[in-house]
Amino acid sequence: MKKWIGSGVLVATLTVLCVAQSPWDQLRQKAATAAKAASANRGLSNDKIVAGLKEALTVSTRNAVAATGRTDGFLKNEAIRILLPEKLRNVGSGLRLIGMGSQVDSLELGMNRAAEQAAPAAKQIFIAAVTQMSFADARQILSGGDTAATEYFKRQSSDQLTEAFAPIVHQAMENVGVVRQYNQLMRNPVAARVAARQRFNLDEYVVGKTMDGLFYVMAEEEKKIRKDPMAQTTALLREVFGKPH
Repeated sequence: MKKWIGSGVLVATLTVLCVAQSPWDQLRQKAATAAKAASANRGLSNDKIVAGLKEALTVSTRNAVAATGRTDGFLKNEAIRILLPEKLRNVGSGLRLIGMGSQVDSLELGMNRAAEQAAPAAKQIFIAAVTQMSFADARQILSGGDTAATEYFKRQSSDQLTEAFAPIVHQAMENVGVVRQYNQLMRNPVAARVAARQRFNLDEYVVGKTMDGLFYVMAEEEKKIRKDPMAQTTALLREVFGKPH
């Protein structure tokens, strides 16, 4: 009788462990099965695994671009909102105390609007990075940490993103008067000295913060794809990431 009870507990425990597995864990298992399979009908093929991973990355990058490249995509997201450079924040606080807070607010608004206008340019760059991904890249991402794919995109796309974002950010800031507002702010002697010491470049700062924000949101999307079945929004994702039947 005790033997049967022990067996029952073991089966129940294994069942709970299987249910608790994340979709990403299941994909790792299927990748291992595919690598050992002697024929195509034993587990998913390597090609299917890579295709599923590429589709997951396409979904996560598309969602990240959509979330950031819209009105208030940066401004209303406290995690990525672009503020005055850290070295100028004390100056900004001082200006608020003497009734110049509206200038600081206008400058920050303009920087965030520029980032929101630039973000959609990342879409095609990310698609190209996914298309060019090798099987070795896919294996490394699959076996990596929660943000391994985001790190891949940083390595592969940062230079292209900087080049694509720079003219968009510059023009957007010109259009909304950010440069004029910044120059007005720099008339404050303390702010001017701080900026001079830091060799601060407004365009470079906003481009860098745009990339930081985009990669932050992408990392959050990647975590969803790895762990949340509700994030599996296509048939291929459900086949590759879903629970085995």
